Amino acid sequence: MTTQEFLGKKEFTIHTQTVSESCPSNIALIKYWGKYENQIPANPSISYTLNHCKTNTSMEFIADETFSVQTFLSGNEEVKFAEKIEKYFKNIEPYLPWILKGKYIIRTENTFPHSSGIASSASGFGAIAKCLMKLDEIFTGEITEEHSLKKASFLARLGSGSACRSLYNGLVVWGTSDEVAGSSDLYAVKYPDSEIHEIFRDFNDWVLLIHEGQKSVSSTVGHGLMKTNPYAERRFQEARENFVPMKEILKSGDLHQFIKLVEHEALTLHAMMMMSDPAFILMKTGTLEVINKIWDFRKETGLPLFFTLDAGANVHLLFPSDNSKEKITTFIERELLLHTQKNGVVKDIMKF
Repeated sequence: MTTQEFLGKKEFTIHTQTVSESCPSNIALIKYWGKYENQIPANPSISYTLNHCKTNTSMEFIADETFSVQTFLSGNEEVKFAEKIEKYFKNIEPYLPWILKGKYIIRTENTFPHSSGIASSASGFGAIAKCLMKLDEIFTGEITEEHSLKKASFLARLGSGSACRSLYNGLVVWGTSDEVAGSSDLYAVKYPDSEIHEIFRDFNDWVLLIHEGQKSVSSTVGHGLMKTNPYAERRFQEARENFVPMKEILKSGDLHQFIKLVEHEALTLHAMMMMSDPAFILMKTGTLEVINKIWDFRKETGLPLFFTLDAGANVHLLFPSDNSKEKITTFIERELLLHTQKNGVVKDIMKF
């Protein structure tokens, strides 16, 4: 499916309407870091979609009023976010020709704390894109579920790259890869469940809130710095190459190799930050202490507790929901929570 196929060509009749949608966040296993114009990823990525950490959004469209956007986050008006959404809506007008023909009041709430290391931009733009597709269906007539999801993923990508992966449950791929049939730079696709071993279908993600404040460098700036990073091209190639072992790992259920690859990807992401110009470090002392304790715990017990990191200090603790879960959670609560701010942890699962 090409960009041309997402262009809005149908006749439409608009009227005042309110819709609501919900969208989860996701955590990448093979990381996306670096992009080209129009939110095209420099390398493919694969992520787990979370089950509990979601953005719930209602969108009131008031027809025939001057185009404007009002946004409320947990009941508080957010003017800067409204300006960002106005710009976003103007950018996607070619794909939704009715979008600038009214006023919007958008109310949104997250089920997880702000600045928690869980991508609220992914769940937020995912929910907005789903609301827009609901309106599009109302205004332009019938649309297939498959096309609606693909177009929602396409639109979400133009707001926040990783948001396109949040439209599907389970494991999701964004970016063209020879290893994944139907994969695209324009939207995400669901990784086939039939190719995933059952051990990877019921996983825990506990996010340790090492640092709950604003990041010193935004992800947008971080992506931009990859343009001058001397190691960028090799990194992009490595991510493409990592889909080869990942495909085999997911099919065979090789948890040992899964752990090795996921942790390597997380550390590589932060290595790219450290090798940017200017360089920046988002990990904190607590991040490193947790990583070392995880490695020691795994060496001593052989239990499959491991980590991944987003572009921040907080640590995503990953472990399967099998008979090792009780010992792992006891260790987390006794040894790792003390490295967080205020014993902060967000508990989620990836189950499909």
